[in-house]
Amino acid sequence: MQVVILCGGQGTRIRDVADDVPKPMIPIGGQPILWHILCGYARAGFTDFILCLGYKSWVIKRYFLDFHLAAADFSLDLAQPGQVRLHAANLQEARWRVTLAETGLDSMTGCRLKRIQKYLSGDTFLLTYGDGLADVDLQALVAFHRAHGKLGTVTAVQPPGRFGEIELDGMQVAEFREKPPQSQGRVSGGFFVLDRQVLDRLEDDPGLVFEQGPLRGLAREGQLCAYVHDGFWHAMDSSRDYKYLNDLWTTGHAPWIARETPRLRAVA
Repeated sequence: MQVVILCGGQGTRIRDVADDVPKPMIPIGGQPILWHILCGYARAGFTDFILCLGYKSWVIKRYFLDFHLAAADFSLDLAQPGQVRLHAANLQEARWRVTLAETGLDSMTGCRLKRIQKYLSGDTFLLTYGDGLADVDLQALVAFHRAHGKLGTVTAVQPPGRFGEIELDGMQVAEFREKPPQSQGRVSGGFFVLDRQVLDRLEDDPGLVFEQGPLRGLAREGQLCAYVHDGFWHAMDSSRDYKYLNDLWTTGHAPWIARETPRLRAVA
């Protein structure tokens, strides 16, 4: 089953962290958040990725083109710089297949998804964003989708609490919670499973927002299920999120990936 990742947004709210790279390339623990997302899917057995590129797409392309050069030992004769000999590097990432697709600089999410339709080979695929991390059980998510027989499944999460919350009883405050770890409502966590038929509802229109017309239409028709996830989920939308996720990684408390999995771990 293929995994589609939306990587084309401009990330204007986090420009103070890194203005020279697209949002999915902002690092956590020395590696782009995109790498962390791919590792999460790969651990669940999903290693065929389609990246929907847009803003500063060449930075993402260059990262993958240079991936083995950056990771492996190599030899070269400086008199013949075009002849590079890579030495064996048994990388976990060597199992990945990555398609990098240009989907437009200013295209919205629905248009980006429509434009990669030609690269999808199966009847069902996974979809997520290039800026969110979670410890979602992806195999259970797929099984849930298949069991319910709907066109789409979205992962419903509780966002981290950012503000003090009050619970009202009429005009009286019944409960006051100062910045709770999680808010009480559910939001889309951005981890989807979709049937290919959903793509037939999309148009190649740069202004098409997948989360508006298409998803709302599925919901109205009873074709969108919610897979409830009560574990870790966090999106990187601001410098505060960037610091929080890097602190989790640095202290060894990153729940989205096995901490003992080092950069470029050899395949057994």
